[in-house]
Amino acid sequence: MAEFIPPMNDEIIANEIRVNVLTKDGKDESLGVMTKAEALAKAKELGGLDLILINDNSIPPVCKIADYSKYRYSQEKKRKEKAKNSKATEIKEVKMSYIIGDHDYDVRLKAAMKFIKQGNRVKATVQFRGREVQHDNLGVELLIRLASDLEDVANMEGKPRREGRTMGSILTPRAEVVKALNDAKRLREREKKKAKEESLKKRMEAMDAKQLAAMAAAPGGMEGGIQELLDELEAEMAAEEDDEDDDDDDDDMDDDDFDDDADLDELLGSAKVADDLFA
Repeated sequence: MAEFIPPMNDEIIANEIRVNVLTKDGKDESLGVMTKAEALAKAKELGGLDLILINDNSIPPVCKIADYSKYRYSQEKKRKEKAKNSKATEIKEVKMSYIIGDHDYDVRLKAAMKFIKQGNRVKATVQFRGREVQHDNLGVELLIRLASDLEDVANMEGKPRREGRTMGSILTPRAEVVKALNDAKRLREREKKKAKEESLKKRMEAMDAKQLAAMAAAPGGMEGGIQELLDELEAEMAAEEDDEDDDDDDDDMDDDDFDDDADLDELLGSAKVADDLFA
């Protein structure tokens, strides 16, 4: 699907528009209502920036003065962050028959364990066929067994409920699991920030006097040049994260996928350590 590019500069049809501009601290500042010609002149005055239409449904239409490449990168970053957060909180599902062998049960248990440790809620479903539905008590026992085997990392929401020929229950990560995941996320963010600062320092040290002078003379001065370098580093790190995400397949329930579930185990440690940490 082709990328949507909003109308910009002379492509904007409206003659009267409401204009915002991005400040140094990353917030929008309103410049009020002005003509398109005045807005284009202001964009040129601020360093040859673009006038971007961001809402053509309002009266008057709303535009933003910004560098389009940076604006597009910012919007894409927000979209990916939103998608990542949505993915992290979705409900995963494991399905079972009420007559299930030990090996198949262990596969479902490992799948549910993996999903819970990723911070997801899990819907455990027992399926019945034909007259099997009269044995729904065995389905309840199976779901309670699964919840019991996962009690260290998950809680069952309410009691198992039957809906037609299926019976299900919802398992939610325990508070200590969520806390450990959040702590790990904050640690990764701190490490990422530190790595970006070190990379920026190395790039600045590698520049000669002419390059530094050119950076200082660019729109926004030295501060603007440093911000541009930071944006480049952010884009490079985001691309690396995307490559790592492409290698992951959260929904594959093959046995091979359950051999490397030690990430959260290493955070929580043994049961005693976890008890001491979250007491």
